[in-house]
Amino acid sequence: MSRSVRILILSALAGGVLFGQASIQPTAKYTPPTGPAPKTAAGKPDFSGMWERPYVPDITKDGRGQVGSGELPFTPAGKKRWEAYKAEEGDYAGACLPFGQIRSMNSPDPVQIMQSDKYFALLYEQNTWFKSVPIDGRKHRDIVPTWFGDSVGHWEGDTLVIDTNNFNGKTRLDTIGHPHSTKMSIVEKYTRPDMGHINYEITITDPLYYTKPIVNKRVFTLRNDWEIMEYSCEENNLSLWEGRIKVPKYDDVE
Repeated sequence: MSRSVRILILSALAGGVLFGQASIQPTAKYTPPTGPAPKTAAGKPDFSGMWERPYVPDITKDGRGQVGSGELPFTPAGKKRWEAYKAEEGDYAGACLPFGQIRSMNSPDPVQIMQSDKYFALLYEQNTWFKSVPIDGRKHRDIVPTWFGDSVGHWEGDTLVIDTNNFNGKTRLDTIGHPHSTKMSIVEKYTRPDMGHINYEITITDPLYYTKPIVNKRVFTLRNDWEIMEYSCEENNLSLWEGRIKVPKYDDVE
């Protein structure tokens, strides 16, 4: 699939259009580089590079490069929130609001990783967002809840583990709208088995909405033939969706 087609698809996604897993597939002619995973000067795996990720519109489903969670284990409060969402109109992403950490990782657009001994940075092409994570073992900050949460990382052998909490509860787990509350926390694990791939695993814990953790596994592919392009979702969408976007108070569930 050409890059221009990918951009058109992403533009539609920003407008709230839903696509199936088969809509976006890796470019058939591309072959990722081979060889051992590179190391930093400190001897840790170096994840730096431009990466293609599976598009995950529904975290319950399997797809190419994606192992879904299966049916979600809703609590009564979570089931109520899910059923209410299906009756609502609009998607907050269609109004150019921040996707949040999980939906940004679910997105099919390229992400560039930049890494040092102290920080692990994710540069998303989608809306030109970024996420900078300290990976030197420091603790979580006491800050106001945010769209992307507060992230800290540490090493478990050659696996980079990133723990994120303190979400504002205004986002969703995926494109079709599976909910989460402000009580959600996530753990992401990055391993690099070879030059051309990252094995990615995310565990979502939300005791208010789910009775047990939700796990997804994916494979990212190194794309040395790509560069991040400008992506702007700033103008004209607010009037289109104004009055239709509902941002529920997730913890106000009877």
